[in-house]
Amino acid sequence: MKRRDFITLVGGAAVAWPLGARAQQPAMPVVGFVRSTSLVPFQNLVVAFGDGLREAGFVAGQNVAIEYRYAENQRDRLPALVAELLGIPVAVLVVNSQCSGRG
Repeated sequence: MKRRDFITLVGGAAVAWPLGARAQQPAMPVVGFVRSTSLVPFQNLVVAFGDGLREAGFVAGQNVAIEYRYAENQRDRLPALVAELLGIPVAVLVVNSQCSGRG
Protein backbone atom coordinates (compact mmCIF):
# COMPACT_ATOMS: atom_id res chain seq x y z
CA MET A 1 0.00 0.00 0.00
CA LYS A 2 1.38 3.38 -0.96
CA ARG A 3 1.77 6.07 1.66
CA ARG A 4 -0.73 8.36 -0.10
CA ASP A 5 -3.36 5.57 -0.18
CA PHE A 6 -2.77 4.87 3.51
CA ILE A 7 -3.17 8.54 4.45
CA THR A 8 -6.38 8.75 2.41
CA LEU A 9 -7.73 5.62 4.11
CA VAL A 10 -6.91 6.86 7.61
CA GLY A 11 -8.24 10.34 6.86
CA GLY A 12 -11.50 8.91 5.50
CA ALA A 13 -11.91 6.68 8.53
CA ALA A 14 -11.31 9.63 10.87
CA VAL A 15 -14.04 11.61 9.11
CA ALA A 16 -16.51 8.69 9.08
CA TRP A 17 -15.88 7.61 12.68
CA PRO A 18 -17.91 10.38 14.40
CA LEU A 19 -20.84 9.72 12.06
CA GLY A 20 -20.83 6.00 12.86
CA ALA A 21 -20.51 6.65 16.57
CA ARG A 22 -23.52 8.96 16.53
CA ALA A 23 -25.58 6.49 14.53
CA GLN A 24 -25.06 3.83 17.20
CA GLN A 25 -26.36 5.99 20.05
CA PRO A 26 -29.41 4.33 21.60
CA ALA A 27 -32.71 6.03 20.89
CA MET A 28 -34.49 7.79 23.72
CA PRO A 29 -36.89 5.34 25.37
CA VAL A 30 -40.58 6.05 24.82
CA VAL A 31 -43.24 5.61 27.49
CA GLY A 32 -46.77 5.15 26.17
CA PHE A 33 -49.60 6.42 28.37
CA VAL A 34 -53.21 5.50 27.57
CA ARG A 35 -56.21 6.77 29.49
CA SER A 36 -59.82 5.67 28.92
CA THR A 37 -61.16 9.15 29.72
CA SER A 38 -60.19 12.61 28.53
CA LEU A 39 -57.31 14.49 30.11
CA VAL A 40 -59.21 17.43 31.55
CA PRO A 41 -60.90 16.02 34.68
CA PHE A 42 -57.91 13.81 35.54
CA GLN A 43 -54.97 16.07 34.72
CA ASN A 44 -53.72 15.70 38.30
CA LEU A 45 -53.04 11.99 37.60
CA VAL A 46 -50.92 12.84 34.58
CA VAL A 47 -49.01 15.44 36.61
CA ALA A 48 -48.42 12.86 39.36
CA PHE A 49 -47.23 10.37 36.72
CA GLY A 50 -44.68 12.91 35.44
CA ASP A 51 -43.59 13.69 39.00
CA GLY A 52 -43.04 9.99 39.67
CA LEU A 53 -40.95 9.63 36.54
CA ARG A 54 -38.82 12.62 37.56
CA GLU A 55 -38.30 11.13 41.04
CA ALA A 56 -37.04 7.97 39.32
CA GLY A 57 -34.63 10.04 37.23
CA PHE A 58 -36.62 10.26 33.98
CA VAL A 59 -37.25 13.73 32.58
CA ALA A 60 -39.58 14.09 29.61
CA GLY A 61 -37.70 15.42 26.61
CA GLN A 62 -34.28 14.87 28.17
CA ASN A 63 -33.88 11.14 28.72
CA VAL A 64 -37.36 9.80 28.01
CA ALA A 65 -40.18 10.62 25.61
CA ILE A 66 -43.82 10.25 26.62
CA GLU A 67 -46.62 9.63 24.15
CA TYR A 68 -50.10 10.30 25.56
CA ARG A 69 -53.35 8.93 24.12
CA TYR A 70 -56.88 9.50 25.47
CA ALA A 71 -59.97 7.48 24.55
CA GLU A 72 -62.33 10.32 25.57
CA ASN A 73 -64.69 7.87 27.39
CA GLN A 74 -65.00 5.72 24.26
CA ARG A 75 -63.64 2.41 25.50
CA ASP A 76 -63.94 0.85 22.06
CA ARG A 77 -61.09 3.17 20.99
CA LEU A 78 -58.66 1.67 23.52
CA PRO A 79 -57.42 -1.27 21.37
CA ALA A 80 -56.58 1.09 18.47
CA LEU A 81 -54.80 3.53 20.78
CA VAL A 82 -52.75 0.73 22.33
CA ALA A 83 -51.90 -0.68 18.88
CA GLU A 84 -50.82 2.79 17.74
CA LEU A 85 -48.44 3.13 20.69
CA LEU A 86 -47.05 -0.38 20.26
CA GLY A 87 -46.28 0.52 16.66
CA ILE A 88 -43.92 3.33 17.76
CA PRO A 89 -42.62 1.09 19.65
CA VAL A 90 -42.72 1.99 23.31
CA ALA A 91 -40.37 0.70 26.02
CA VAL A 92 -43.24 0.55 28.50
CA LEU A 93 -46.98 1.05 28.20
CA VAL A 94 -49.04 2.58 31.02
CA VAL A 95 -52.78 2.01 30.81
CA ASN A 96 -54.81 4.14 33.19
CA SER A 97 -58.54 3.49 33.12
CA GLN A 98 -61.50 4.90 34.98
CA CYS A 99 -63.41 2.08 36.68
CA SER A 100 -67.15 2.16 36.16
CA GLY A 101 -67.93 0.57 39.52
CA ARG A 102 -69.99 -2.16 37.84
CA GLY A 103 -69.16 -5.76 38.75
